[in-house]
Amino acid sequence: MSRVSFEQLLEAGSHFGHLKRKWNPAMAPYIFMERNGIHIIDLHKTVGKIDEAAAALKQIAKSGRKVLFVATKKQAKQVVSDKALSVGMPYVTERWPGGMLTNFPTIRKAVKKMTTIDKMAKDGTFDQLSKREKLQITRQRAKLEKNLGSIADLNRLPSALFIVDVMKEHIAVTEANRLGIPVFAMVDTNSDPNNIDFVIPANDDATKSIEVVLAALCTAINEGLDERKVEKIDAPSEENEEVPVRRERKAKVGAKKLLAKDDEEALNANVVSKFAKEEDKE
Repeated sequence: MSRVSFEQLLEAGSHFGHLKRKWNPAMAPYIFMERNGIHIIDLHKTVGKIDEAAAALKQIAKSGRKVLFVATKKQAKQVVSDKALSVGMPYVTERWPGGMLTNFPTIRKAVKKMTTIDKMAKDGTFDQLSKREKLQITRQRAKLEKNLGSIADLNRLPSALFIVDVMKEHIAVTEANRLGIPVFAMVDTNSDPNNIDFVIPANDDATKSIEVVLAALCTAINEGLDERKVEKIDAPSEENEEVPVRRERKAKVGAKKLLAKDDEEALNANVVSKFAKEEDKE
């Protein structure tokens, strides 16, 4: 069964593309028709592509890896941040920091600086600074929080990117392609789908359209996370079942050794008594 229906996408306006004169010919396979100078996206193909992307994202989440959500356009910011938080994934909804993927260690240093400032506030170091220094550090902390706060828990490169509007986030796409990180994206009729691994042809300007697509994908991610939790719970129980077996084996081995020792002692005793009887006869 599909994760999202044709009717849901139609109601959300996911079928509306851009003006015909703004189209990218590479999107031709995903265009159903043209109406009043506007391209209409084939939603049957969108449904199939969403299911394909959802299956891949579910496996990524199940393996415990991270998906980075990227959307800096006004219509998508709130929706993307809410959905990413609901599945515990990092996201970028402000400005994409250039080199975030290709120069990841530098970005991590900036995140660590934020942690250092927090420690200063807790251990009393902050109170020893002048009023001006406090103000400068507070402003720096606020700026870092705004741009990098949402990726504070991202300790390593993400395993995949989900992008809304590949034209606006072209730097993120380029960095991901350079590092071989798979890209999932909502691609409109004016965009180039060739650099995207999982293309979801849909209207990337309407908030409702973005919300419907994200809801389906985040549901799949949640399923992957739940399956991972179940596997983690089952794993220790299997180990616990093995423990008694191991103990039983050890007990059996120990018993055999003990019996062998007893047999040896009994044999020695028989030999000694035999010699004693022979000596008595003599």
